[in-house]
Amino acid sequence: MSKITFLGAGSTVFAKNVLGDVMLTPALQGFELALFDIDPERLRESEVLLNNIRQTSGSSCTVKAYADRKEALRGASYVINAIQVGGYDPCTITDFEVPKKYGLRQTIADTIGIGGIFRNLRTIPVMLDFARDIQEVCPDAWFLNYTNPMAVLTNVLNGAGGIKAVGLCHSVQVCVPDLFRSLGMDASGVQTRIAGINHMAWLLEAKKDGVDLYPEIKRRAAQKQKEKHHDMVRFELMLRFGYYVTESSEHNAEYHPYFIKRQYPELIERFNIPLDEYPRRCVEQIRGWKEMRDSLLANGNLEHARSHEYASYIMEAMETNVPFKIGGNVLNTGLITNLPKEACVEVPCLVDASGVTPTFVGDLPPQLAALNRTNINTQLLTIEAALTGKKEHIYHAALLDPHTSAELSIDDIVALCDDLIEAHGDWLPAYR
Repeated sequence: MSKITFLGAGSTVFAKNVLGDVMLTPALQGFELALFDIDPERLRESEVLLNNIRQTSGSSCTVKAYADRKEALRGASYVINAIQVGGYDPCTITDFEVPKKYGLRQTIADTIGIGGIFRNLRTIPVMLDFARDIQEVCPDAWFLNYTNPMAVLTNVLNGAGGIKAVGLCHSVQVCVPDLFRSLGMDASGVQTRIAGINHMAWLLEAKKDGVDLYPEIKRRAAQKQKEKHHDMVRFELMLRFGYYVTESSEHNAEYHPYFIKRQYPELIERFNIPLDEYPRRCVEQIRGWKEMRDSLLANGNLEHARSHEYASYIMEAMETNVPFKIGGNVLNTGLITNLPKEACVEVPCLVDASGVTPTFVGDLPPQLAALNRTNINTQLLTIEAALTGKKEHIYHAALLDPHTSAELSIDDIVALCDDLIEAHGDWLPAYR
């Protein structure tokens, strides 16, 4: 029996969406859905919920929870990853509260920035453990990574981890529909091209019937900027740098040095920036799960409609050899020619029985490549810190981070890193 292993299966709602999709995909019938999580209670809840969907859908897949990670992985054809090392409490709280003591504010803190750096440092060792297990018990498996920080973790898995991995993010999927809906434009029949790095990929083209839609997009965006709305940072970046970026305004506010500034507190109001947004979401999600948990688990007639998550479509394409196009995170093997070859890039990819084949993009517009490189610098130095165990590279990563370096002095950045290392304690490996 073929096997799909889900690591972090205690993310019950996400596991429901992804593995519920599998159970509704004809080409994936008969697969074992192997669940693993370090939280036995959440693991059991996911097993119950997925078995309810299995019975309702009539799927021939089987659902099995494992207490042993290596056994869950053994013989897998596909591995889906949705872990969060350290969770909201204590690690996300630490990532936000310690920097606040230095006057450094964040919105999401899960990609780069000081929070993203430390999220990487505690997650990379776990990912490398996964990779070692995969090399031993399922070396041909494809690893579908949904865990942030996407670019760094996918880079490590393919490089130091030595496995076949692709990073999957929702931002490419929702970028064009959300933009056009926001501007009151019809997205049907629009041809687009998106490339860059995760959370900072660029809508390079938007055409319909051969007509460039960017002039009209920018005209409407400039008009909309006159009033308060939820996407003001991205519209400002587009009007200044020429192109729309995939990930949300709350994310991009902290990827650049222009928006969250102690010397310009009025910018928070002007660009409608939600400081501390991710902790708020975590609290709401925890409360929401408690409210819906019992009704979901007790529903023996639970139904599921196939979602737009990439995972089932990728596995279907690999099983059937019917091509499917995704926006995937992969190593930059000459794909974007003015970004570093060591980087992980987000580009259009074709999926079929041969696996994931990324497409050539060429040069990005120079200003976009320059913005990407400011984030890539921090990503690559974070990887260096994790792989060498040298604390100096943590400092280097933080010193080169656009938002952190724009707000704090060298001495404060080094002290902040030391404070975060101490505060995270056993959640981090020892650094020399």
